[in-house]
Amino acid sequence: MNEVKDSRVVPSTHSDLMRWAAMAGIAGPVLFTLGFLAQEQLRRGEYDPVREVVSALEAGTHGWIQQVNFVVLGILTMIFAVGLHRGLAPSRAGIVGPVALFVSGAANVLGAIFPLREDAAGATYDPGGHQVAGTLFFASSFIALIALSRRCAADPRWRNIAGWVLAAGVLGALSFPLMGALVIPDDAALHDWAGLAQRLIVLVLLFPARIALAIRLLRISHQRGLHDQVPHVPVNVVRADDR
Repeated sequence: MNEVKDSRVVPSTHSDLMRWAAMAGIAGPVLFTLGFLAQEQLRRGEYDPVREVVSALEAGTHGWIQQVNFVVLGILTMIFAVGLHRGLAPSRAGIVGPVALFVSGAANVLGAIFPLREDAAGATYDPGGHQVAGTLFFASSFIALIALSRRCAADPRWRNIAGWVLAAGVLGALSFPLMGALVIPDDAALHDWAGLAQRLIVLVLLFPARIALAIRLLRISHQRGLHDQVPHVPVNVVRADDR
């Protein structure tokens, strides 16, 4: 009787989790951006992307589309935060960055639960909760980048992107009070440029840094998948003609 041993290997579940989390970290910002850009084109004439913030897309008949957009970004961000924590070397207070990133994802979901609305005159307003969710999103996002940059700096596999992540976090944190004082309030000097200012912060600082972290996590998960494989338990296969 001849025996054939199956010596295949299966990838580590740990590596799989990191890989899926990395893809979520890339897909979240990309899908969100494509989502609001598409809505801007479909709502030309009623929506001004230079003057109005992205959340204003929640107001109006088709506002549910932007609510879904927020939920998708939030869920993918939370998945990314979990995988990112596993992909970075442990460090003292290292949990702060991933937790802050997870909170930013939860804030996106809250932004959908408490959407902006449109009154009878067509003006956008916050019936309650959305401004809090937005503040939580931006604050936790920049805290996450700053904290993650320190963890990256302590890990040789991540060290060469630590400076960029830190710069994005610090610049974003500096822009936060400026937006609150000079842009967001209705009577602020730069209020008519609120949409453009918000998009610059998100598309130039926040999302590129997140995608850079996700791409690095994807690369590390691939390397770990090659070296950290779990042997498949050998199975004796008996050929029918050898019985």
